[in-house]
Amino acid sequence: TKLTSANEPPPAYSSTPPVYDVRAPSPTPSRLSAITATTPEDKYAFLSAFDTVFLIDDSGSMAGRSWREVQSALSSITPICTAHDADGVDIYFLNHRTSRPALPQQGKAAGGYPNVTDAAKVERIFTAVRPAGMTPTGTRLNHILKSYLRHYENAIERCGGDPDGTDVKPINVIMITDGVPSDDPESVLLSVAQKLDRLEAPPHQVGVQFFQVGNEPGASEALRALDDDLSELGGGVRDMVDTVTFGGRSDGGSSLMSRREPVPVLSADAILKVVLGAVVKRLDRARIAEEERRSMRSGMLQP
Repeated sequence: TKLTSANEPPPAYSSTPPVYDVRAPSPTPSRLSAITATTPEDKYAFLSAFDTVFLIDDSGSMAGRSWREVQSALSSITPICTAHDADGVDIYFLNHRTSRPALPQQGKAAGGYPNVTDAAKVERIFTAVRPAGMTPTGTRLNHILKSYLRHYENAIERCGGDPDGTDVKPINVIMITDGVPSDDPESVLLSVAQKLDRLEAPPHQVGVQFFQVGNEPGASEALRALDDDLSELGGGVRDMVDTVTFGGRSDGGSSLMSRREPVPVLSADAILKVVLGAVVKRLDRARIAEEERRSMRSGMLQP
């Protein structure tokens, strides 16, 4: 889904920024009613109900301005996420991998930086990682999402087969890239969507947002094609992907272009607004589906 505009405001909230206290890891909302997307006091309340994972393109073309831009955005976002959930965020890169093992009991893939909680850690990570290599988007997405799906499927089995009753937090994977994938992310995303449908997972259980950084030729078209191809290939599978691109738009799609800045700039606020919009959309779908199930059950109980 191409969101209408990253510059549009999220649902109404106070103009006074809240003062956050860092919370303990948030209790997992096992039911839809436990999730609040936004409140008058806190425009990003949804962050306490979702695990946030960043997948960063560290291919060679990201060196320089784009790398600094992504570091700045993550340095700003991480404290906001940590204020809602002391677990912080997980950061993975397309090429660079750490020696950290997988955490299957948490659904976390190996080779990343789990539970990053402050801007200083983000800075150290980005200083240590050097952009180089190709853009294996599909390979790394498969690694991250399959680990999560195994964890989620095991949790469904433990709670008697109820996909709404697990203690597994929904996940948002935020992919930031500047170019064309060098492999096949479409097939990975389609496989994950089909798996979630078979499990009857809530519409908000997994979301993947692709953001373009920089202005590499062909990047906008590649991301738009990723979204469009998934819809065409899926044959009615869930819509769990959103794309945000720069420039070249003729269809009213979303853009992160600053009016005063001739080169596109990615910002923390723009990212969180888009993720919020995606969460609200999927929660609305989940509530509609829940109402339909209730109506069907009510009809079946009629004498």
